[in-house]
Amino acid sequence: QVQLVDTGGGLVQAGGSLRLSCAASGRAFSSLTLGWFRQAPGKEREFVAAITGRNPNTYYADSVKGRFTISRDNAENAGYLQMHSLKPEDTAVYYCAARGGLGLIHTDRRSYNYWGQGTQVTVSS
Repeated sequence: QVQLVDTGGGLVQAGGSLRLSCAASGRAFSSLTLGWFRQAPGKEREFVAAITGRNPNTYYADSVKGRFTISRDNAENAGYLQMHSLKPEDTAVYYCAARGGLGLIHTDRRSYNYWGQGTQVTVSS
């Protein structure tokens, strides 16, 4: 079993920054693909960013590209989402997700089988 704890959300003004963290335990962290998804009220949970476990490749939603950076520290069993230039449209509950193995679709939430509890990000205008 893999347990994920995502933290770092909060209230920030437009243009500000937040850094979300995802602490993982339960299996070999370096083999996991990590993803971040977000869900705003009344909307579907949508892909934000992902990073693979080996020779890491990164993937970003167009809406956050250039503003958000996903990273990982395998020695610390942790993943991060650094968010800059936040917009009110970024307001959502952000979820860390993980999946082991190959062949997953990084942008598809159905490809992930481990999830954090979510952390609220609110961007005021």
